[in-house]
Amino acid sequence: MAPMIEIENLTRRFGLFTAVDDISFSVPRGEVLGFLGPNGAGKSTTMRMIVGFLRPSAGTVRIGDFDIRKQPIKAKEMMGYMPEGAPGYPDMMPRSFLDFAATIRGLRGKAKEHAIDAAVAKLGLEPVLNQPIETLSKGFRRRVGVAQAILHDPPVLILDEPTDGLDPNQKHQVRTLIREMASEKAIIISTHILEEVNAVCDRALIIDHGKIVADGTPGTLESRSKFHNAVTISVAADTAREAQKALKALPKVARVETGSKVDGVQDYMIFPKEGAAIVTEVGDLARDRGWRVEELYAERGRLDEVFRSLTIGDAVAMSKQEKGSRARI
Repeated sequence: MAPMIEIENLTRRFGLFTAVDDISFSVPRGEVLGFLGPNGAGKSTTMRMIVGFLRPSAGTVRIGDFDIRKQPIKAKEMMGYMPEGAPGYPDMMPRSFLDFAATIRGLRGKAKEHAIDAAVAKLGLEPVLNQPIETLSKGFRRRVGVAQAILHDPPVLILDEPTDGLDPNQKHQVRTLIREMASEKAIIISTHILEEVNAVCDRALIIDHGKIVADGTPGTLESRSKFHNAVTISVAADTAREAQKALKALPKVARVETGSKVDGVQDYMIFPKEGAAIVTEVGDLARDRGWRVEELYAERGRLDEVFRSLTIGDAVAMSKQEKGSRARI
């Protein structure tokens, strides 16, 4: 399938500082890409270049068949964009703002009214339609921002932190909307909320210091975690010592870590060799030995741990290097 968004060797420099450093990726129709990275990693800068708000220092952005620099109007017609912070005209009411946004998108008459009504309903904006945007909560301002982005039903959506500031119910509503739209659109969402990746994304891309450091499905990234396929078992304390010894002896087990002991129950976390699946072997062992098991489960992996390992490695290495230099001095 031809990509709806195609990024090649995209670079942005601010003087001597390189904010985005020669990145390339593509997004086909039907995919939601989660764009992750620590603060200052280059996420928002990349998204601003994709939508044509910021001119790249080098590289190309294509939206469908259109180059954002050579055919900006055609490319932008295909996109809906909610910028970081979801800015709007503070003294306008949401309905007036959406009417304005629909007009500049070329919507007229009944088509415009229908588009506004549909966006208002999807984002639950009815209670605040006639309230100045500057008086809205952060969550409602976010939802107004998403509403203006989807008004013209674009095939490409670029959403910068779409659920930031929303309460759990509002987050669920926006995530459900994204999933409902996903089959017909190419969607990029920038987020620092890692649970959002599993909730709505088909694929995740992690950027750090302007470079792509990981690109894959949530499951693929989780498999890079040291907790991938690790098993937690909770057994009666009177069999704990026997259990620990027997678990360590399993062929596929690398190590066993002792966890908490509460109300006569001892927890152990069992780490497999090379990420092997061991939950069946652990369960069979517990059954054969007749242990009273309170809990037994395997982890898929922890995305937050993978994220930290990829994005703080440079800082850790630098810190160690500095300590070594001081020691030598």
